[in-house]
Amino acid sequence: QVQLVESGGGLVPAGGSLRLSCAASGRTFSGYAMGWFRQAPGKEREFVTAISGYGGTSYYGDSVKGRFTISRDNARNTVYLQMTALKPEDTAVYYCAAKYSTVRLTGHDYQYWGQGTQVTVSS
Repeated sequence: QVQLVESGGGLVPAGGSLRLSCAASGRTFSGYAMGWFRQAPGKEREFVTAISGYGGTSYYGDSVKGRFTISRDNARNTVYLQMTALKPEDTAVYYCAAKYSTVRLTGHDYQYWGQGTQVTVSS
């Protein structure tokens, strides 16, 4: 069982930066691929980024490539999402998710989810 707790959301002006954190419980954090997804009001959940267990491989959604960076610290059981050059269309609830073993880009592959953290980008 893995429990995930996101933090770091908030209100930021367009062009600004924000870093989200996701703290995970459990002793085998490195055995889990981690992903970030987001959902804006009235829209479907969207893949943002994902990273492999040891951090050697990462993937990004087209809308965030070049602006967002995912990283992880397995010693701290934490995954991060550094967001820069934020746009109003980045406004959403951001969810951290974990899946055992290999990284995937679709939400239904992830077994564990956090409660989400709101990110609001003002224009």
